[in-house]
Amino acid sequence: MKIEKDQIQIKREKSLEDDNQSYFWIKSEGEKKLATENLVPGNQVYKEKLIINRGIEYRLWDAFRSKLAASIMNDLKNFPFENKTKVLYLGASTGTTVSHISDIVGPSGVIFAVEHASRVARDFLDRVAGYRKNVIPILQDARRPKEYFSVFGKVDVVYVDIAQPDQTEIAINNCKMFLKKGGYFFLVIKTRSIDVTKAPKRIIEEEIKKLEEKFEVLQNIDLHPYDKDHAMVIAKYNG
Repeated sequence: MKIEKDQIQIKREKSLEDDNQSYFWIKSEGEKKLATENLVPGNQVYKEKLIINRGIEYRLWDAFRSKLAASIMNDLKNFPFENKTKVLYLGASTGTTVSHISDIVGPSGVIFAVEHASRVARDFLDRVAGYRKNVIPILQDARRPKEYFSVFGKVDVVYVDIAQPDQTEIAINNCKMFLKKGGYFFLVIKTRSIDVTKAPKRIIEEEIKKLEEKFEVLQNIDLHPYDKDHAMVIAKYNG
């Protein structure tokens, strides 16, 4: 495992003194790169580079492996993940993005991470949930939110990254059950999972229209060049 000492250039609008962890910009190999402070020092999730500065270890955050990182790289305006944030994450997969959110929300935050596919769920348990106490794995189908017996109370953010034709409807049902009024909703729209015959732009417009009744749409981000035919939609829940 290679851990480098390097210089942190910019920290995103939050100081260490207020105990709020967010993301950082770090100079590595002559370039400014995205990173989070490692909640579990020495632990890697997807062979990401670890960098130590002033005794603190940071994990580089690969935008080609994480759609949330890609959104940040493509000018995400609202970033509600911070110390103590409570998150419901649908489609945890092997846990790349979940692990970085785990870094950010810290020991006082919690991520309820839902994954249905047993093969990737095993990887997720081995790489992420087994090391991070603020991650609660839920091996369940996102279509059945009433069966998430581990979720308690309302959450601050619902983050959805699932590949289903009715992904938006699934996401809305989860928000109705678990997202607090005024909470944030992050929806990854995978156009090719919805309809391969329509233009991606049209699909995105149609999916956003489904949100109009219950949500205030804040931003629609094209994730190119990190993900083809994908968009990240950020909204606030009006309840």
